Amino acid sequence: MYSIKSSNEFKDLSPFIIIGAGGGGEKFSNFSGVETAGFLDDSEQKQGKDFCGHIVGSDLKKMVEETDSKTVAIMLPIGAEGAALKYAVQAIDLGQNVLASFRSLPLEENPSLIKFAKQKGVQIKQISSRLDNVEKVMGKAPEKVTEVLPKITYMHKKPVIYVGGTSQESGKRTTTRKLGKAAKDLGLNAIIFSTDEMGLDEPTDINFRAGSLSVMDVPASIMGTVKYMEENEDADIIFIEGQASLTETGNPHPKGLSASILFGAMPDAVILCHRPNHPFREPVGIATELNAIEAVEPTKVIGLSINRRNAPETSLEEIESEFNLPTVDLHTDSNGGLTRLIKTVLDYVGDE
Repeated sequence: MYSIKSSNEFKDLSPFIIIGAGGGGEKFSNFSGVETAGFLDDSEQKQGKDFCGHIVGSDLKKMVEETDSKTVAIMLPIGAEGAALKYAVQAIDLGQNVLASFRSLPLEENPSLIKFAKQKGVQIKQISSRLDNVEKVMGKAPEKVTEVLPKITYMHKKPVIYVGGTSQESGKRTTTRKLGKAAKDLGLNAIIFSTDEMGLDEPTDINFRAGSLSVMDVPASIMGTVKYMEENEDADIIFIEGQASLTETGNPHPKGLSASILFGAMPDAVILCHRPNHPFREPVGIATELNAIEAVEPTKVIGLSINRRNAPETSLEEIESEFNLPTVDLHTDSNGGLTRLIKTVLDYVGDE
């Protein structure tokens, strides 16, 4: 009853005052059937400026009085629920219909708004996430949208090292923990950040299962953790364990998670793990993963951590010669071991 399922439904609700002079507002204004009466935004930097052919306003009551609008469309991001609720109540009180996005104001969580709209004789609608279609094709779906975190942008001030891999179970967690411990042993306040519920071994400082989050929330959760550790734990350097791989074949599902953690980490440098002759995963290989990492994020792979559990005769020296990168054994001191790898990291980040 309250869900918009086609852009054809916009025609009867037009013209719209659109709350949010940003990506969501512009996208909505481009729909067929949408006639825009004006834009409103809380940002003083946007107010009074031209946006999509309209001057961005700041006073909803004034805009309703000065335009022929029938509906207020609330196109705000996750994290702005308070502002969205304020505008929805005000719009209904002004006799306007309300159209909300599930991102800004999910109606299933605000039944009082539906009751208020009925009392005022106006409509309230929502552009749904269409989880009903997911249930239709898959047989099940989440009860509600799992994307809940505000989208933050935080540029870390201290070095961040991302530990990636060519596959799952390639040695990322162990490498992350050992690198962090080596840095701690050198007197640095190093933070070891595991992105998996299995990150339980000491001296891990914080862990959670990033795969439990919406892929849209993963970068924010990584940035938020880095920000917290810099501001509350006075971190000198942060080591972040990646998950899965960007290129592993046979199991495509975690690839998006791997990319999301990498995007959130925005690392200064990457240590890449590889397990030759993997018994139950299908890594494509070092070259492909290295190229993928450096293609999708402006960072640099600076060393290789090799897990020789299933290929003890693998030559570290040959791999190092092929890739011209310090290449060590994950479990032993061969070719310098993790001692050499932490030196490589600290030499690379320098005085940061």
